[in-house]
Amino acid sequence: MGDLHMGVEAEAINDSSSDNHSKRVDIYPLSCYYFGSKEAIVFKDETLSDRINRMKSNYAAYGLRTSVEAVILVELFKHPHLLLLQVRNSFFKLPGGRLRPGESDIDGLNRKLSRKLSASEDGNETEWQVGECLGMWWRHDFETLMYPYLPSKAKKPKECTKLFLVRLPESQKFIVPKNLKLLAVPLRQVHENHKTYGPIISGVPQLLSKFTINIVDI
Repeated sequence: MGDLHMGVEAEAINDSSSDNHSKRVDIYPLSCYYFGSKEAIVFKDETLSDRINRMKSNYAAYGLRTSVEAVILVELFKHPHLLLLQVRNSFFKLPGGRLRPGESDIDGLNRKLSRKLSASEDGNETEWQVGECLGMWWRHDFETLMYPYLPSKAKKPKECTKLFLVRLPESQKFIVPKNLKLLAVPLRQVHENHKTYGPIISGVPQLLSKFTINIVDI
């Protein structure tokens, strides 16, 4: 009986150790990474009205629009920084984008990260370590903002955005389209800064609160 108890206890300790390890995020200095550029991505130049009409058309054809975005961390000045894309020198976004019909979250995020952050769009040069889903944001109808919950009365939401933690290796190449900027922004600057970064990005530090961020010295 004693042996059984010891075995159960050992298993519990191992499970706890494994869980603690999964909740740790190792981040490496920004200087470990190489940054280059490639051909620009073509963006749709549209008004808000155009965007709403496009969303309505896509919803009628495919249903709920699902996007996947990556939360990627690096170290700079002994503080965790979040990698963000700046579009047209104005607004910021997390790397990622919309899924194709029938595409899985992981496959779609790998494709989008390769398109925006890798030299090769087919992803052969980079293996992205896509981890757990940190949170989900919902657009209840075409004209509202996105919220981190779905009210019971919202029977047919129009859009869902999922945030995934993506762990970086010790070294990697980032090749970014010329019309995008990849910036490392301090987490403390992002925290609750809705005006600059919007509600989704400014909420990332809270989503990361359950993790231990381990700065690796190289």
